[in-house]
Amino acid sequence: MGMVSENPFAFSNRSPKLSNSFTTRIFSDVAGDITIVVDGESFLLHKPYDSVLLKFPLVSRSGKIRKMVADAKDSAAKLELHNIPGGPQAFELAMKFCYGMNFEITSANVAHLRCAAEYLEMSEDYRDENLIERTEIYLNEVVVQSLEKSVEVLATCQTLPPIAEEVGIPSRCVEAIATNACKEQLMAGLSMLNCDGESAELKSGCLDWWVEDLSLLRIEYYQRVIFSMARTGVRPDSIVASLMHFAQTSLKGIGKCQIWKKPDSLPEHDQRTIVETLISLMPTDKSCSVPLSFMFGMLRMSIMVDAAIACRLEIERRIAYRLEMVTLDDILIPSIYAGGSLYDVDTIHRILVNFLQRIEEEEDDEDCGYESECIGSSPSHGSLLKVGRLIDSYLAEIAPDPYLSLQKFVAMIEVLPDYARVIDDGLYRAIDIYLKASHQHIATVHTMLTEQECKKLCKFVDCQKLSQEACNHAAQNDRLPVQMTVRVLYFEQVRLKTALSGNSGDGFVSQRISSGVPSAAMSPRDNYASLRRENRELKLEISRMRVRLSELEKEQLFMKQGMMDKTGNGKTFLTSISKGIGKMGIFSGQAGGKRLKSSRKSRGVEGKTGRRRRHSLS
Repeated sequence: MGMVSENPFAFSNRSPKLSNSFTTRIFSDVAGDITIVVDGESFLLHKPYDSVLLKFPLVSRSGKIRKMVADAKDSAAKLELHNIPGGPQAFELAMKFCYGMNFEITSANVAHLRCAAEYLEMSEDYRDENLIERTEIYLNEVVVQSLEKSVEVLATCQTLPPIAEEVGIPSRCVEAIATNACKEQLMAGLSMLNCDGESAELKSGCLDWWVEDLSLLRIEYYQRVIFSMARTGVRPDSIVASLMHFAQTSLKGIGKCQIWKKPDSLPEHDQRTIVETLISLMPTDKSCSVPLSFMFGMLRMSIMVDAAIACRLEIERRIAYRLEMVTLDDILIPSIYAGGSLYDVDTIHRILVNFLQRIEEEEDDEDCGYESECIGSSPSHGSLLKVGRLIDSYLAEIAPDPYLSLQKFVAMIEVLPDYARVIDDGLYRAIDIYLKASHQHIATVHTMLTEQECKKLCKFVDCQKLSQEACNHAAQNDRLPVQMTVRVLYFEQVRLKTALSGNSGDGFVSQRISSGVPSAAMSPRDNYASLRRENRELKLEISRMRVRLSELEKEQLFMKQGMMDKTGNGKTFLTSISKGIGKMGIFSGQAGGKRLKSSRKSRGVEGKTGRRRRHSLS
């Protein structure tokens, strides 16, 4: 165009419309130059021509300036424009357009020019090919066709007044970004099919480049873009990648090491708004996996900025849905409240409750018959066992906290059902650490527990579910109540008697099987729930029997090895057997304990339980 240098969308100037008598009168009344003040900056407009029709091109093209000149009383008019979009810079470009000076419409100034033209009323009603039309052509034929230019124009709208929304620039840019991103993903998908056999580096180059560009936007515009992308069909994993990059850019310190150092770049209110918005934008599609590290980072940040309760509950619910994949470091969330416990136990308790509700819903949705084998091999039960081991490790980590109250510690223990633990070694270790800490920290919340409180705490440990190593430790642990020590010794004697008699069970399996027969008076749903509960208990019983069988096999192996060694040194066969059996007892002293401990160093993962043994108990 004549006013825009080197622009592919150039338009030739058309003849101006013939002005009416009113326009002629305005130009005739203005004898000298016009001074226009824009936000304190003055612009002096000269008469470039003697022709009446072409005096003051800005007046001839701008309806607002025409009205102001008509209302001016002085012949040497001085007009003031307040709050013009884009400020003096945008007005200067509009003035250059009117006077025929060369300049280029770009993605950096088109939004300001469009809003300034709307403010100055530079429409086709006053001159053909006026500034509104020129900027609209550039927006429609250049900006909305390019994802990069749409992002750039949308970023410039952040400093413009509401008039930008009135002329529809942000909405057009948002839709253009979503549409172009979807098109690029389709093209990238075809490219990845062509490079299917290529290296991972080549495929990684197909990642969405626009993820970084969207970080230039303010959270309000960014939210609109993500909503539009989800509606258009952009892949959820691309949206997640964009959310992560936006969080890392806008919330400095989102990483674990810096999470508790508040960012200085944004006020706390803006931080809270960003955190709440990003959490609400996370895809709800189950096929899309949001990284757990990112979700825990957002959870920590939501706690730090005191986000809305609904926001925190939402991210906790999302984490609970995949709690079996969480590591111990993830759930060790420091508490930000002074005078309380060192760790945020309440948050983990809520996550655990949500997880148990999810497990219950999954079990209710299982469409398995009474005789189906899928009851005992339910994936939800495997997840529950993993979470049980995780929570036992968590309890052991928070137990030394001198400010951890007994009420919170007990609440974390009893929230898990009994069938979430095959062996209670982890739970026993955590309780023992808590009892030990209560003896050391007298002047804190972790005060010396009463005998009744110790009994209440130790009742959560099932002595029948303790390993040989844990039983040996508990029998000599003076921090435990006498009643628990007696129970440990009693069940250890029963276990030893069972092992020597050659029985393969604990004597409880047949009783539980007989008790699981459905009653005719019960409804089918109740019968099914009862059978499912009995199957769960039988599975735990079988798991414990496998653990015990593995222990006996290890002991037998060491006994044979010992008999061979002792026979080679002139020892009698009966002496070897008696000493080998003596190492199985709980009263055999330190030698037996060392042999048992050494026998477990080479033990791997136990059967289907997948449980890793913890050797240090205190």
